Amino acid sequence: MARSKIAIAGATGRVGRHVVTELEAAGYVAVPISRSVGVDVVTGAGLEGALESVEAVVDAAGGASPDQEEATEFFTTAARNLHRIGSSAGVGRIVSVSIVGVHQFTAGYGVAKQRHEEEILSGAVPSQVLRATQFHEFVPQLIAWGSDGGITRLQRMRTQPVAARAVAGALVEAATVDWAAAPDPIVEVAGPREENMADLARRFVNWTGDPLEIEEVVNEADPDHELYESGALLPGQGARLVGPTFAEWLDGADAE
Repeated sequence: MARSKIAIAGATGRVGRHVVTELEAAGYVAVPISRSVGVDVVTGAGLEGALESVEAVVDAAGGASPDQEEATEFFTTAARNLHRIGSSAGVGRIVSVSIVGVHQFTAGYGVAKQRHEEEILSGAVPSQVLRATQFHEFVPQLIAWGSDGGITRLQRMRTQPVAARAVAGALVEAATVDWAAAPDPIVEVAGPREENMADLARRFVNWTGDPLEIEEVVNEADPDHELYESGALLPGQGARLVGPTFAEWLDGADAE
């Protein structure tokens, strides 16, 4: 019997590569969609062939730019192409990853993701958005972005971080479970416990042995800084909570 084919947009990215692994382990044929294999969700190059005989699409593609206008153009164009070509190819569903609390942002990348969600949910192919909290893997990236000499300055932030692999598992489940009825359009996934971002960064540099000093700051130039500080980006009551915790992630093989 032929195995079901599921395509992954952003197949080489932080979440997408785990989606590929999870799908293959579950017996599916994972069809990668990325520029590295000659498939471009923005130009549409190679997309028709990639979506042939595909049952579902997991959209884990991330915009290359944090600029609001550029990211919006990327996400909306990619979503429209997935729906247009996917509908013609007979794709049964699209499941797309987003960010918990993204609907509250007023500027920047968050607004671009708002437009992405709108395009995904309004297209021809039945779709669902899975909002995730910040990834454990995001902590070292934030440390690098905020470093200046021997100090790293991080925006004060309440978060409930989750492992990228756990998010991939939730995406695979959403893409493969029986949709006997229309699913909730937006669902949330988060890690098992609330944390403070600066504390996570201190734990990470202690784990690596890096002598960096972590300084928690309030970036009042960011119009959305209060969202980070107030806990507005924490998951809602109905969110699915999955491990490992950040400490467990550091201690395990998934720390990267």
